[in-house]
Amino acid sequence: MKNLTLKQLRYFEALARDGRFRRAADACAISQPALSMQIKELEQELGGELFERNAREVKLTAFGQTVALRIRDILRGVDELADLARAARDPFLTRLRIGIIPTIAPYLLPAIINDLNRSFAGIQIEVRETQTSKLVHELAQGQLDTAIVALPVSEPSLAELELFKEEFVLVRRPEDEGKPVPEREALREMRLLLLEEGHCFRDQALSFCKIGQARPREVMEGSSLSTLVQMVSAGIGITLIPEMAVPLETRSAHVSISRFQSPQPSRTIGMIWRNSTPMAKQLQQVSEAVRRSADSMRELPPGDGSDMASPQDRRLNVCSAAGNCRDRTSSA
Repeated sequence: MKNLTLKQLRYFEALARDGRFRRAADACAISQPALSMQIKELEQELGGELFERNAREVKLTAFGQTVALRIRDILRGVDELADLARAARDPFLTRLRIGIIPTIAPYLLPAIINDLNRSFAGIQIEVRETQTSKLVHELAQGQLDTAIVALPVSEPSLAELELFKEEFVLVRRPEDEGKPVPEREALREMRLLLLEEGHCFRDQALSFCKIGQARPREVMEGSSLSTLVQMVSAGIGITLIPEMAVPLETRSAHVSISRFQSPQPSRTIGMIWRNSTPMAKQLQQVSEAVRRSADSMRELPPGDGSDMASPQDRRLNVCSAAGNCRDRTSSA
């Protein structure tokens, strides 16, 4: 197999992942005919068909599935070798491929990028926003260096580092302001707005409300936290959102924000990366920048929804990279 190339392996991986020649070609920045030709040459080199082709999509053959496992191992090894070279050449980190889930990205990402640019001069930051399951897969395949997600992920091949905790708040119609906050069991009897399946925040909200995965009649779904809040503003129902989302999402929505009595729903935010990465030291430094960004969010001036509670009530449990936690009370 003298003519086997690394590019062909990456083209194979893209097509196996996307299932369509056009999407895979776009991802690889080549034309669709060129991709098709490279895949055909790879099949000839390996001596068997790798994909079943039809008009709409392609699927791996049994032989292709076996080959895919080997190719992913090869590409992972190549990416880790590149990471090793980067870590040796750039001990202060000049490039970072970071993933982040949609219920964190709009609220924390701007502060993170600003902090990283201050901490690592000339750093090139590549951001990938998608659901946790996809981030875990892309981390495992070496397509990302790290990801910011809700913990735990419980993937043996990934290291987890807790950064901070935050509470969820209840979003209701403005006329409900001042009314008693419903017990979590009572939420099951109300029209509850949730994110679509696949979002970990959805699962956390269902767990708090003691609702099983089977969708009850009065649960409605939205594609983003912004959509959910706007639906509440329109009088459609109620929802839960994370504390960090309040300032941004309440700017253009006429809603009221309330805190739950104990036990308060919350989530733990952290960073994950491959156990085998040679960039662990640099990623520890990145985690400190992320923690500082989260910490600074509590210093925002009141207004735009950030004054939803008295200063002594607005706490974010911030954890250092070493895992030491403290309660930080906002000075706002």
